[in-house]
Amino acid sequence: MLPGKSVMNISLSDHFTYKKLLKFVFPSIIMMVFTSIYGVVDGLFVSNCVGKHAFTAINLIMPFIMIFGGVGFMLGTGGSALVAKTLGEQQPEKANRYFAMIIQTTVVVGTLISLIGIIVISPVAVFLGADELILPDCVIYGSITMLFCTSFMLQNAFQSFLITAGRPNLGLAATVAAGITNMLLDALFVAFLKWGVAGAAIPTGLSQCVGGVLPLIYFLRPNSSLLSLKSTKPELVPILKACANGSSEMVSNVTASIIGMLYNFQLLKYAGQDGVASYGVLMYIQFFYIAIFIGYSIGSAPIIGYHYGAGNHPELKNLLRKSILLMGATGFGMLLIAELLARPLSLIFVGYDPGLLTMTVRALRIASLSFIIVGFNIFASSFFTALNNGGISAAISFLRTFIFKLSAVWFLPLLFHLDGIWWAEVTAEIFAFFLSLIFLITKRKRYNYF
Repeated sequence: MLPGKSVMNISLSDHFTYKKLLKFVFPSIIMMVFTSIYGVVDGLFVSNCVGKHAFTAINLIMPFIMIFGGVGFMLGTGGSALVAKTLGEQQPEKANRYFAMIIQTTVVVGTLISLIGIIVISPVAVFLGADELILPDCVIYGSITMLFCTSFMLQNAFQSFLITAGRPNLGLAATVAAGITNMLLDALFVAFLKWGVAGAAIPTGLSQCVGGVLPLIYFLRPNSSLLSLKSTKPELVPILKACANGSSEMVSNVTASIIGMLYNFQLLKYAGQDGVASYGVLMYIQFFYIAIFIGYSIGSAPIIGYHYGAGNHPELKNLLRKSILLMGATGFGMLLIAELLARPLSLIFVGYDPGLLTMTVRALRIASLSFIIVGFNIFASSFFTALNNGGISAAISFLRTFIFKLSAVWFLPLLFHLDGIWWAEVTAEIFAFFLSLIFLITKRKRYNYF
């Protein structure tokens, strides 16, 4: 089998035209889009079937939950970049050892995080601003989802490893199966059985089991992909390398979650619980749009990592040039679509409350201006991760998702009140765009991609 051979007859070692590149990353894009859709389903059912207070509770506790999912992304993206580079160096046995170590680490860490999360969920909810009205729902939703933390982390990790193994379609199939599980059970537990926020949390956890356990079974059994899970002795250095290399994804998730908490604090101050609900809708819809960029970055990273490991500089130039053009064109198109659909999408979530609807539509129309450049920023961070330069990747993610957004969401409301919170996203992405551009230019000679 050729290196990276997949069911689509595309190898990681190939020269990639636009058609071949899009064909290879398409399953990853659909996978992330589908993930975003079934992630939205929880909020959609809770908002319409349980009420806006329960919807506020979920959005208040969600940033805390997402921090731990970031550990899975860190191990998956950092580990897959290391594994892809090792495959490019023609060392398949070592690549499989690294793969097994990272999955073992994910299981152990996930179990510990579940226990800690359940213990601290109540005081954390109070710290985040939950009052007596929404605290019980915060604790119920948070505790149930934390029970499934290991599956959540495995699901995130396998999204990257299935692509590196040359099985992106299997990753898509697992995601679709998980999504269907979540949506059907949401309809049953929330809409029909009226289980409230617990009825939304249980399907989420079970769907994560589908997305995390099915790939685990595949890799434990004999298979024809580039990777398989076999018993191996843990080594600290490769695990630390994977963590360092994937630190940008961890930084991105942790800082985005912290910023989400700050957004909620500011929104409670300037708009009350309606502001938190409006921000929840904004986050759901934004994630649907940027899932395309995230999916492309996840799907293209193993290709970049392979050609970096193989020393194929002309192909690195080809991949970077095509990716930048694709991110720009897609961003412009998504901006137009987002502006046109701001009101119809808001109606789906909060059409029952005219005041909340008006606030949400305005938030979407302002924040969606960031779409034209956010894809470039996401790809730039992923590009350096694929080059095994976790430092630069983490710097882009940390400054973009934390420092720039922290500054914007803290100071802009002082000048523009509630609108300042919605403009924070756009302002942060503009600063991140110039930072990413600077790193790409200054490191061009080191990696020979220009």
